[in-house]
Amino acid sequence: MTMWRRPDAEMIAQWGRVRAQLRAEFGEAAFNSWLKPLSLSEVADQSVRVAVPTRFMRDWIDSNYRGRLIELWQQENADIADVEVIVEPSPASTTGPKIAPVKEAEELPLPAAEQVPSREIPVSVEDSAALDPRFTFTNFVVGRSNELAHAAARRVAESNEVPFNPLFLYGGVGLGKTHLMHAMAWHICRRSPDRRVLYMSAEKFMYQFIRALRYKTIMDFKEQFRSVDVLMIDDIQFIAGKDSTQEEFFHTFNALVDRNRQIVISADKSPSDIEGLEERLKSRLGWGLVADIHPTDYELRLGILQSKAEQLDAEIPPKLLEFLAHKITSNVRELEGALNRIVAHTTLVGRPITLETSQEVLHDLLRANDRRVTIDEIQKRVAEHFNIRLADMHSARRARAVARPRQVAMFLSKQLTSRSLPEIGRKFGGRDHTTVMHAVRKIEELRASDSSFNEDVELLRRMLET
Repeated sequence: MTMWRRPDAEMIAQWGRVRAQLRAEFGEAAFNSWLKPLSLSEVADQSVRVAVPTRFMRDWIDSNYRGRLIELWQQENADIADVEVIVEPSPASTTGPKIAPVKEAEELPLPAAEQVPSREIPVSVEDSAALDPRFTFTNFVVGRSNELAHAAARRVAESNEVPFNPLFLYGGVGLGKTHLMHAMAWHICRRSPDRRVLYMSAEKFMYQFIRALRYKTIMDFKEQFRSVDVLMIDDIQFIAGKDSTQEEFFHTFNALVDRNRQIVISADKSPSDIEGLEERLKSRLGWGLVADIHPTDYELRLGILQSKAEQLDAEIPPKLLEFLAHKITSNVRELEGALNRIVAHTTLVGRPITLETSQEVLHDLLRANDRRVTIDEIQKRVAEHFNIRLADMHSARRARAVARPRQVAMFLSKQLTSRSLPEIGRKFGGRDHTTVMHAVRKIEELRASDSSFNEDVELLRRMLET
């Protein structure tokens, strides 16, 4: 018979390191949705028990994360052979809708301007996780790609009326839709404590609906969703093709609009582009304001990384942030995940943060592909880096602010391509091959005498090569 006991200080410390590694490996979104609620419950000689508040979360973690949990525990403690995920309901749990108490995150306290009152706010229903305290308007970095969505979200959060119904936010994975929805919920609850805000994913909406059908509590389900002041549904594309769930959501939508209650929806596509969604539902989702979030540009990515580094209280070399902003362009979630991995690696292994060690840690993200670097690409990247016009690469201007970046581009063209000196010269406004030779020699001299300049050139080379 297994003898379970409360964890001692050593086991708690091991669990803290396991959680840190989980966060670094799976990223903020997955960690906050599924892994953050995990708590260390009991330990035995060769086993540990970690607890979650619901059966739904237990089943999901068992299916998707338990194997990695066991591996990480064994790295910390070779005696551990098994990890059991159990259900331990929160002490505040009651029958019917469960209210999740809002707590400040231990890792990252909220800015003073965005502090949430220490009271229970109805932001979750049963299996929904509480809102992430870090997802506030203060922590949202605004750029050209998301300024409309941000302004619309602000208007909804700050208005006493319903400015547009629904507010529909759409964009690719990891561009900030969920962040904005959490920020709206926090802001509304802080401004108007009496307003009932209900936030959940479309997947959980469907789960609640199916359970209501199974246990014949459909009237309770309807009342639960139609009595709120603000309904926020994330990833509405999940119910595409699910006719019964769409039917119920359609009637819920109409009931709330008739009562002048605010609805906020997010998806990965605009309403008209979501396949498998009923036409009448597409029409209603497009009634209010549809705001898209475009892929991030370099400046916004760099701003996000700088903000994230401040939140982590980590000393990250500026050149490394610039490198990541150039190289990881897919989405914000992957960008932040990369920074988390670098910081976690440094914390756990004890190695300093450098461009070289970061490339080792992020080798899977930065793996070189088979494409060949072109002179056009080199010219564009160098022009962006030194903030000059691309046309200056071909112009006759000799001002140092233009001539030096042009020489850097010639040097990198010689280093990274197989083009001959005359070919390179022709790509730079028909210059002679001797001009290219002079540029290469000049850059080599400057690299040897100026360490800051050498770092700039090396950064550009790494970004073009990887």
